[in-house]
Amino acid sequence: MDDLNHQAGSARLLNMPGRRDQMLRTMLLCALTAAVFFLPFYLIDGGFFHYAGDFNSQQISFYRYMNGFIKGGGYPDGMAGAARNTFSWATDLGSGAMNAYSFYLYGSPFFWLSLIFPQNWLPYLMVPLLILKFAVAGGGAYRYLCRYVRRTDYAMLGACLYAFSGFSVYNVFFNHFVDVVALFPWMLWALDETLYEQEKHYGLFAFWVGVNLLNNYFFFIGQVIFLVIYFICKLTAGDFPMNLRLFARLAFESLLGAALGFVLLWPAVLSLLQNPRTIDLSSGWGFLTYSKVQQYLAILLSWILPPDSPYITSIWSEGIIKWTSMSAYLPLCSLAGAMAYWRARQGDSKKRIVAVCAVFALVPVLNSAFYALNSSYYARWYYMPVLILCAMTACGLESPDITADELDAPARGIGWLMLATLAFAVVPVQDSSTKEWSLGVLQNPGQYFVVLGFGLGGLVLYHFICRRWRGSRAFARRMTAAVLAFACLFSMVHIGIGKFGQWHTDSDLVEQYTSALQLKDDLPEGDWRVDTYETHDNLGLWLDKSCLQYFGSTAAPSILSFYPALGVKRDVRSEPEISNYALRGLLSVKYLITTPEKQEDFLAAADEGWDYYDTRDGFMLYENKNYVPMGFTYDYYITEEEYEATVKNTRSNLLMRALVLSEEDAAVYGQYLKKLPEEKRNDLWYDTYVSDCADRRASACSVFQMTNSGFHAEIDLGKEDLVFFSVPYDDGFTAYVNGQETDILRVDEGLMAVLAPAGENTIDFVYQADGFSLAGKVSLAGLAVFVVYTGYFVWKKKKRC
Repeated sequence: MDDLNHQAGSARLLNMPGRRDQMLRTMLLCALTAAVFFLPFYLIDGGFFHYAGDFNSQQISFYRYMNGFIKGGGYPDGMAGAARNTFSWATDLGSGAMNAYSFYLYGSPFFWLSLIFPQNWLPYLMVPLLILKFAVAGGGAYRYLCRYVRRTDYAMLGACLYAFSGFSVYNVFFNHFVDVVALFPWMLWALDETLYEQEKHYGLFAFWVGVNLLNNYFFFIGQVIFLVIYFICKLTAGDFPMNLRLFARLAFESLLGAALGFVLLWPAVLSLLQNPRTIDLSSGWGFLTYSKVQQYLAILLSWILPPDSPYITSIWSEGIIKWTSMSAYLPLCSLAGAMAYWRARQGDSKKRIVAVCAVFALVPVLNSAFYALNSSYYARWYYMPVLILCAMTACGLESPDITADELDAPARGIGWLMLATLAFAVVPVQDSSTKEWSLGVLQNPGQYFVVLGFGLGGLVLYHFICRRWRGSRAFARRMTAAVLAFACLFSMVHIGIGKFGQWHTDSDLVEQYTSALQLKDDLPEGDWRVDTYETHDNLGLWLDKSCLQYFGSTAAPSILSFYPALGVKRDVRSEPEISNYALRGLLSVKYLITTPEKQEDFLAAADEGWDYYDTRDGFMLYENKNYVPMGFTYDYYITEEEYEATVKNTRSNLLMRALVLSEEDAAVYGQYLKKLPEEKRNDLWYDTYVSDCADRRASACSVFQMTNSGFHAEIDLGKEDLVFFSVPYDDGFTAYVNGQETDILRVDEGLMAVLAPAGENTIDFVYQADGFSLAGKVSLAGLAVFVVYTGYFVWKKKKRC
């Protein structure tokens, strides 16, 4: 009961004189710390900060591209009355903008804030935006932690531990994950306000539920799981008085918050249902155990050791380790403070929450529940138990009944565990091929010793501060200063390892991306696709052109069925090999872009269908001799069953000769085409491909115009016929032929076609995300209810005063 009274009383800390200033000071400290460790890289890169991997390839490109897209830059509007800025041609083969980017940035308040700046500023604003995110994370954690400590110095300490946890620093690599880290504490604080201050803050929880859902629907799934665990653990520990009214209010505000974010959630759900990256429900043992022992060791050590670089493992040779965000490390003190608190408290809700999360981390199906039952292993939910570990650490360091010896004892145990990993450096191993013996199984010894050094050094400093200042009023400030200094230094080293580990490939990234902006203005006019060879990722976003090479997880789902049917791998990126020449004709690729350094490699790998066109802005352009304008007709068709019986590596050639129809569509529309004879299904060579391209080109649209909501085409047909477009099928498209709405056929296992009559035809495809109409109405209704609901209680409070 004392703890309950303390938690209720501490909520008033923020309302006491100077306490709100302390929150602002916490945010300022976090911002300054982030600015310091980013500063060297910012200066080295001349303001255009680039890191490695996803940050370089996706985040910089996405932020810059979408800034212009939202503002209406690029392609013209579609037919009269059509929605605007809904379809992105530069996203893979073309994708709905909302569903393609709602996982990355479409609902992020940080992205929408960036829209006040010009598009070309965005690459230079990535660091300032990250600094803001770290500040917001610290502010939210501070507000949450104020309930659990008596002095705000300890809330500041815990907030800094959270803002610069191993998880946060690791996920600078992914950038948009830091948005989630920044906003989550505010939602948990709002939940606590609702649980403990039951007659105050009506609508606060609903607001932060809506913000977090809009920010990232995918992470929100994990947040719902965690909030359920959090609520049950607190309820069973007796942390707050439960009654029917409180339960009804929580349920209502939860649904209200979900309604506010429904505008992005529902279209995303409908799109994800078509995405094959979900769990295999027949996995059996895969539900319960990881297949590699090293996975368990990596999980356990990720809670006590500083993290490796996202794409470089120090120790592990097996398991799924890279890019998983597997870190729950707290800077400087690791789990020492949390473990001291654990040993001193019985029946504590925070202990229960962390214990449940630990079990979830070790059981595959429970772990994947935080990530929508994704079939790939990720630990991208650890930031939530990290916040609880920060609360335990702050409470443990503040508690007068936990002595310096009791604070120090876990540090010694954790230190020995860290030292035990040296066994991986000295264990004898025999090479299977040469039969020679050597010492150690480390994958990256240099990084390992750096990480181990930081881990042990942090514990030594923690031990010294506990011994020197425990019991002093300056203890929290000393520990906070040490945490920030440690976090600053480690973050510099961590980012440096990742950044300079790819410097040999990324040193020309800024030059190539800025040159691409010049090339965009110098390309020949027209609406067609491009291809790239050995350039940096997502060059198409800088050119604002649909490109066959694309790196992004959430493009149109039909792309994830179209490419694999051709034997082209499509997981998180599209990268069909240059040897698949027929795909370039089918997808209307007119130019290929490479660099002078890669010209020789390109010529050795490419077929004879490319002619040198020009060298512009540091790039070499090759023109596709077998280019076919987008939108054309066929003479033949085959069914999906027949298509799937053919050889995969010649299917691209086959698609230049025949349209693939489902059995149902073949029964209805087969009358407009001839069935492809058996002998024509195997005569698939380069020469016949050239001939097929000529036939398709002869029947192509006279006009094809890409718009920001789809496309417009004009074609003259000698008979009623199916017109094919190599655009990914999506339920959000509506087709109009000569102004009349027309059914869209899903052909070629992921592309589109429509039936058009003989004579001159205008064809318009207009895109609006499937489910958006319903979702928008639900969110507008939710917003109206939210305004009335919160307004009523504000009015009631003022009336009472």
